[in-house]
Amino acid sequence: MKSFRDKRRDNRPRPAGTEQPRPRDAFAAGRPPPVERHESKYPDRQEQKPAPRVLARRDGPLPAERLPLILEVAPNADYALLDSGAGEKLEQYGPHRIVRPEGQAIWQRALPAKEWERADAIFTGDTDEEGIGRWRFPKTPLGETWPMKHDGIDYLGRFTSFRHVGVFPEQASHWDHMAGLIAAARRPVKVLNLFGYTGLASLVAARAGAEVTHVDASKKAIGWARENQEMAGLSDKPIRWIVEDAVKFAEREERRGSRYDIVLFDPPAYGRGPKGEVWQLFEDLPGLTDLCRSILTPKPLAVVLTAYSIRASFFAIHALMRDTFAGMGGTVESGELIIREKSAGRALSTSLFSRWVA
Repeated sequence: MKSFRDKRRDNRPRPAGTEQPRPRDAFAAGRPPPVERHESKYPDRQEQKPAPRVLARRDGPLPAERLPLILEVAPNADYALLDSGAGEKLEQYGPHRIVRPEGQAIWQRALPAKEWERADAIFTGDTDEEGIGRWRFPKTPLGETWPMKHDGIDYLGRFTSFRHVGVFPEQASHWDHMAGLIAAARRPVKVLNLFGYTGLASLVAARAGAEVTHVDASKKAIGWARENQEMAGLSDKPIRWIVEDAVKFAEREERRGSRYDIVLFDPPAYGRGPKGEVWQLFEDLPGLTDLCRSILTPKPLAVVLTAYSIRASFFAIHALMRDTFAGMGGTVESGELIIREKSAGRALSTSLFSRWVA
């Protein structure tokens, strides 16, 4: 399926006044990366959605629980939320100060207007006949890409037509946790990153010593991720880049008997593929979560679910994860990912999450 992560958060209904969805961005890809492609034998035929996965409640005691857990990203040299308010946020991404829409920032700005006026790039929200937003550069026109870092890992930031820049800083909490699990395991670890986007999580896992399988249905996103691997100097690390719908890939892995120690998945709230496939999170998430359990190794480490822009409490996905991992022990930790603002110390909530940890 054409990436649920390309347009997943722009095409679904949403309540008035909420933040614009977070699509996975289109961009001018670099040289073709060495990736695996798994496509239909008959590409011109419209594919029907397969029958839903047959689910049954798992036997055994529910995992322990820890909630609410608020995972926070503080300002640092690589990224900082400088200020927010009046429906916008002012951020520092490496050398660039950027202004973007932020529907949840319903409070007032803490910094004076002159600080916001120092922005290098502003996503205007303008739309033309193609319905694509634009960036405005008040000072000097900037190139499409610029060098960025996360915890010493180099990667490319990009000004995309969907206002995103190729990294979601709040995910750093999950990345750090995953790297710690890999290091502490003291054995070979296999990581599956579904809906992998531009690859920061995959690079963190590979640097920590894991063998990584990165899956995204967008060829452009995979190209960007492959560029990031080269830029980070991690080309010698075992990362398998796969262009395919995440659900179909996981189903195939289940049939093949392929297993993973850590599974990351960040599915969309809504998505539609080019062959007629439709994804609805509340209908399809239970089956995907069950599938993630089925492809774990006998001694797994964790399964991490992140959900953006959905009309639900984290209690919903918390209950789903506990039910799914019944009989496996461990703990289900659920809550929100937040970014701590530098100016006034306010917390900007970005997403819900639930993770099972062995």
